[in-house]
Amino acid sequence: MIVQRKGARLLSRSIYRLFSTKAKETESSTQSNHAISNKQLLFTTDPVSPGSVFFLPHGTRILNKLIQFMKNQQVKYGFQEVVTPLIFKTKLWQKSGHWDNYKDDMFKVVGNDLSKEEHTDNIEEHEYGLKPMNCPSHCMIFAKFDRSYQELPVRYSDFSSLHRNEASGALSGLTRVRRFHQDDGHIFCSLDQINQEIKNTLTLIKDTYSIFGINEIEFYLSTRPEEKYIGDIETWNKAEDQLKNVLNSTVGAGNWKIREGDGAFYGPKIDVLLTDAFGKKHQVGTIQLDFQLPNRFDLKYVGEDGNRDHQPILVHRAVYGSLERFFAILLDHYQGKWPFWINPRQAIIIPINETHVPVAESLQKRLSGEMLNGEDAIAPLTSFNFYVDIDKRGETIGARTKEAIQKGYSYIILIGDKDIANGTFAVRTRDDRKVKNMTSNEIYDTFVQLEKSYK
Repeated sequence: MIVQRKGARLLSRSIYRLFSTKAKETESSTQSNHAISNKQLLFTTDPVSPGSVFFLPHGTRILNKLIQFMKNQQVKYGFQEVVTPLIFKTKLWQKSGHWDNYKDDMFKVVGNDLSKEEHTDNIEEHEYGLKPMNCPSHCMIFAKFDRSYQELPVRYSDFSSLHRNEASGALSGLTRVRRFHQDDGHIFCSLDQINQEIKNTLTLIKDTYSIFGINEIEFYLSTRPEEKYIGDIETWNKAEDQLKNVLNSTVGAGNWKIREGDGAFYGPKIDVLLTDAFGKKHQVGTIQLDFQLPNRFDLKYVGEDGNRDHQPILVHRAVYGSLERFFAILLDHYQGKWPFWINPRQAIIIPINETHVPVAESLQKRLSGEMLNGEDAIAPLTSFNFYVDIDKRGETIGARTKEAIQKGYSYIILIGDKDIANGTFAVRTRDDRKVKNMTSNEIYDTFVQLEKSYK
């Protein structure tokens, strides 16, 4: 039962004053992402699966928004999304060079019942590795079909989960995990297309981070490792010079640094680092130039001259990098005060008493894009759908408003007799106690514009 105050009109000036002033926000010191996650119920972990994250419903909403945002950018930049297997026989990893150069950081998978496998006399034929990266499988897709110079660049994106055998002592929340997701992309292109593809990726990286209000970005060129690398030094030097030229023309000479010997075993790379709210640096985006895997997988395309032996160049790239790590950086960056478009708690409706609940439910249905309890048997495939809750508890308006602010709701909507009579609702934001009267259509249109503009 919702409390109804005696001897007062339900939506009197005193109630409005209570709604707008009693629940005062308090500034808090910087909190760790664990503390924020516990308060907002975003994710959890368990020793039964070390280094793996259990995203809770509200955390999953954020993760899905990050993924959908990047999928839309991938389309804009000409990527085609693919879905690839999780495990491959070790002979694939041997072919790609990962088994010789990366196997200590991989998980081995072997079935318990060997009779289910062919070649049971050969253990290597039924020994698998969990994939730590997607590039070999994307090379396989490229190699499956005859290719022409007219198709290039071929761009594949992949959001499959990846596994890397990090040391248990190095595991840390979201930033250092064993299972993670990556906005992975691979570009197969000709030599004269490299500069433009890398420039496009650097532009996407800067534009993406700016959406989140992150403008302090550090760029590093990571060069050939001293020991574990494949290919000849001349090819490595050529690749490193390509990346230096693009960095100079895109971010400017003097705005990037060199990390000697920190490249991948198959090629040099551009690493992008962000600094979290505690001053700790994290590598997020990356661009890697690879002349080795196309050679190992014998990738070919028909050139303009009709020759079928042209070999593409492979560009590995990620903008977020690990989605889990980027999630952690955003947790620190926003301190739980998510922008509306990515907030898992976008609005909460507070009916004054139980007689106002039906109107609250009707508004919730409207703001959810008719997906919640809609009349159609099947929910629509696309529409603007907002995460809106109703607080029907028997608490005072002030108590419910205060809790809504603490939980991080972007908008708080009050419904009483006066609102119903006027066909409007009393609306305030998380950070502004000023109340504005709005119709349901005005609220919906405001939410649509906020999401469209990533506010």
